[in-house]
Amino acid sequence: MLTGAGTATYFITNHLNKPRFVRYKEFGIDIPESYSIHGIDVSHHQDAIDWKEVKSMQVKNIKVGFSFIKATEGLGRVDNEFRRNWFKIKESGMPRGAYHFFIASKSGKAQAENFIETVDLSKGDLPPVLDIETTNGSSVENIKARAKDFLNVLEAHFKVKPIIYTNVDFYETFLGDDFNDYPLWIAHYLVHDKPRIERKWIFWQYNEGGHVNGIDAYVDFNVFNGDSADFKKLLIK
Repeated sequence: MLTGAGTATYFITNHLNKPRFVRYKEFGIDIPESYSIHGIDVSHHQDAIDWKEVKSMQVKNIKVGFSFIKATEGLGRVDNEFRRNWFKIKESGMPRGAYHFFIASKSGKAQAENFIETVDLSKGDLPPVLDIETTNGSSVENIKARAKDFLNVLEAHFKVKPIIYTNVDFYETFLGDDFNDYPLWIAHYLVHDKPRIERKWIFWQYNEGGHVNGIDAYVDFNVFNGDSADFKKLLIK
């Protein structure tokens, strides 16, 4: 079985100082330079990606140091580009992670099985990710219960604490304190200090309109809230 770092190692101390955003015309966006590890996330919307080009792009000290890749959605869907992306990014040597887009009205256990059947995590990969950002008409109680089912099945299988991806409003309205033990990847755009959320977080998706060599479409940009030693602790052992 795969093993990962304990829960405590996921919660990196948040930056206390306001990050310095600088415009990088090559990436097409303002980038917070005070973070040392930058990354992207992709799906079939980015079409075929040249991962060697992605990895080799560097402007000053800014380069893409990791990527999360959409793997599955709902009960049976597999992203059209997942298998190619998963193989090619491994070839490039870049740290990779896989995420599942959650349908809140469907069984959490069944969705977890879809992910497990599709994704083979190995040493050096990031923990699996639950992408939960829509209610699909479900109540708060059902959303929490199904999300917990999904997370519990993944943790039992991969032997590592999954990451939760969502936006600030969704987390505070539908998840909250019941999920504070999970490492958080938070989406919050148009802020130039930090995500407006009280709990600690490890990844921040701060822009959805970046450019990277090897990708023709716009791409989401993220930062990791820690240094290289913290990042290494997060990877599957």
